[in-house]
Amino acid sequence: MELLRGGDFVGGRSLAFWLRRARRWDECPENRAARMATFMRVSMSCRVCVFALLLCACFAGAQENGAGPDAANVLESARGKVAVLIFVRTDCPVSNRYAPTVQAISARNAADTKFFLVFPDKSASAASMEKYRSDFGYGIPAVHDPEHVLVKDAHATFTPEAAVFDRKGALVYHGRIDNLYVTFGRARAAATTHELEDAIAAVRDGRAVARGEVEGVGCYISDLQ
Repeated sequence: MELLRGGDFVGGRSLAFWLRRARRWDECPENRAARMATFMRVSMSCRVCVFALLLCACFAGAQENGAGPDAANVLESARGKVAVLIFVRTDCPVSNRYAPTVQAISARNAADTKFFLVFPDKSASAASMEKYRSDFGYGIPAVHDPEHVLVKDAHATFTPEAAVFDRKGALVYHGRIDNLYVTFGRARAAATTHELEDAIAAVRDGRAVARGEVEGVGCYISDLQ
């Protein structure tokens, strides 16, 4: 590359002439104002881009942390699939024991269902829900329901209670997951009835659920109205 020197000519004028011309243009108030306006437009565009990137990062972080949709939007987000709500409390030993069972049922029915862990306790926090998911190896998204929107939709009264909604969002079953527990603190060696999976299979196959409500054993949901 050949560089221009101060004595060289461009367009019939010396390089020094063009440099003086550029300085005069830069010192003109109107030109400075135009340059500042351009800078502000570019700066605003950059701020918008940064804000958009932050929103994307926050959304991605929420998904990675297992946060589900707002309670009011859960059933709509599952429209077209069978929605299964599992109501849990972090301090309920029965809920804790059912973690492997719930995950196994979710995995077996992943093609047709969307599972959600619903925390109805008003004091539950994002940190405590994520810790619960981590402690018990859950891959199911967590939903906080402090206003009991889903509790009312599912007619739920205890944890761990399951609720099944068909593809149109209609409640078809709520109650125990299976009959493992006889009473609180007393469990069978293995469950002999499997109400949750039976309800899922019935909806998937277009059949009526045999029993739409079955009482269960667990911890009562507080502050029910």
